[in-house]
Amino acid sequence: MQVILLEDVPSLGKAGDRVKVADGYGRNFLIPQKKAIVSTEKNLKMLEHQKRDVQRKIEKKRKDIKKVAEEIENLSFSIARSVGESGKLFGSVTSMDIEAFLKERGIEIDRKKILLDEPIKSVGMYTVGVKLHSDVIAKLKVWVVQE
Repeated sequence: MQVILLEDVPSLGKAGDRVKVADGYGRNFLIPQKKAIVSTEKNLKMLEHQKRDVQRKIEKKRKDIKKVAEEIENLSFSIARSVGESGKLFGSVTSMDIEAFLKERGIEIDRKKILLDEPIKSVGMYTVGVKLHSDVIAKLKVWVVQE
């Protein structure tokens, strides 16, 4: 029996694969559990159509994310903090500060996606990464100046 897998099945295949299985395994387990459908011409065309729709949505989302990345890269964040004699800040600049700045500009980013290993504790210019997608990281320039 030929079936099209609707989800990944260990030791059988990945979602979308067309595999040959025993009749009983297909009829009694895979199809009732909604893990597969019978491989017919109609079902193959339906699966290809769904794949194209998903791919189109992914491309549209990627374009939107790249626009947001360009917006972030064109921004420059300047923050004034009080500084001690050695150039160290009283306090620090954290991802929460950067999140608040982006939110003021209309860009909603979760602060966990701001790639700041540790808080900024001295005056200077820093480049902070903002992870928007698994393969899109925008760079934001952060200027920390003396108050």
